[in-house]
Amino acid sequence: MIEMTMTLTHLGTGSRGNATLLETEQAKVLIDQGFSGAQLEKRLGRLNLHPTDIDYIFITHHHGDHGGGAAVSQKRWSMKIQANHRTAEELGLLPELTHHFEALDVIRVSEDLAILPVPVPHSGSDNVAFVASHNGHRAAVITDLGSWTDELVTHVRGCEHISIEANYDHNRLMNGPYPYSLKDRISGRGGHLSNDQTGRFLAQVCTPDTKSISLTHLSEKNNQPHLAESTVLYHIDELFTGDISISLQDGPERSHYIGKSVEKELLEKQTRSNG
Repeated sequence: MIEMTMTLTHLGTGSRGNATLLETEQAKVLIDQGFSGAQLEKRLGRLNLHPTDIDYIFITHHHGDHGGGAAVSQKRWSMKIQANHRTAEELGLLPELTHHFEALDVIRVSEDLAILPVPVPHSGSDNVAFVASHNGHRAAVITDLGSWTDELVTHVRGCEHISIEANYDHNRLMNGPYPYSLKDRISGRGGHLSNDQTGRFLAQVCTPDTKSISLTHLSEKNNQPHLAESTVLYHIDELFTGDISISLQDGPERSHYIGKSVEKELLEKQTRSNG
C-alpha cells in the first residue's frame, strides 16, 4: 500500500507518563516524553522503532509526566527537542540539541509535516497544544488544560483527529479522598478538563471533517473510561459520527490514520464506478 497518511499512536497517557508518536512518510516525532528512557525504548520497540528513529520530540510543558524524560533522551540518544523557552529552561535541556519555538509559529518538520503550537491555560507552566498538518489533513493533541480559549477553538475546529484529555468525572472528584485544595486546583481554570468540559469543548470544534477522537489522560482515581466516553458523547452525539477511543496509561495502543491511502482512494473510486 502506498501510504498518504499521518499516523498517530499514543504510547501511553496519564499521570505516570505521556508520549504520542506522529508518523508521516518523511518524519517521526514524539509529542511529550514523560517516561523513563527504558520505558520509552520498550514502548517504541513494540512498534519496531528505536528512540534514534525519532526526528524531534515536541514538549507541551515542563511537568514531569510530560517532559520528565526529555533530558535523559538527549543525554542517552542525542534526541533533538522542540520546546518553548520556559519549558526548555525548567527541564534543563541541552542547548545544542534544543530548538525554541514561539506560540503560533509554524514549525516545518519535513515537506509533509508541519506543527503549530497553540497556547492553553495550565497553572504553573507555559503550556501549548499541538496541531499537526499533513498534506491538508490536520490532527490536534491537547492535554493539561482547565479551560480553553477562542484561539484554541479556531485552530482545532475541523481537525480530522482530536486527542484531548478527559481527566476527571466531576462527582467522583468532589466526593473522593483528595483534600479540598487539590480538588480546587484540578477543577480550576489552570487545572484539568472534566468529562463534561471536554464534551462541551468538542461540541465547538467537531465538524463533518472530524473522523476520530481519542480521550486521554484519564485520572485513575477520579474517572472511568465508560464515564468519559458516555459524557462526551452526550454533548457531541448529533455532531460526530466517527470513531471515539480511550487512551490509558499502558501503551502503545491502536493507531489513528489521518488522511487516506492511495489504496483506499482507488477502492472508493472503483466502488463508485461499479455502482
